[in-house]
Amino acid sequence: MESKIDIKDNLFARQFETITEKGLVSVEYQLQEKKIFLTKINLPDAFDNEAFISDFLKEILEIISERKQKAVPILPKIVQFFKKNPVYKELLPPGIRI
Repeated sequence: MESKIDIKDNLFARQFETITEKGLVSVEYQLQEKKIFLTKINLPDAFDNEAFISDFLKEILEIISERKQKAVPILPKIVQFFKKNPVYKELLPPGIRI
């Protein structure tokens, strides 16, 4: 089941993106110093695969971790993801509580 999602970091659009059978899925971000603020998830119409979105967020957080950056979830849906997956709380900057 562990299949890697092919994620492109589109620096120009400031988003992590991947192509699915239903179209482009992306997570927009803002970069400030060594923090990535995760601000928005863009989904194709009628896309409701929550498991895929969760896996996509996990892959993005792996990329952020490899870059030695911190993640700041802004979007409530991403905050919920952090609450459900406490293993990623180490990626939060000091002082950020979820």
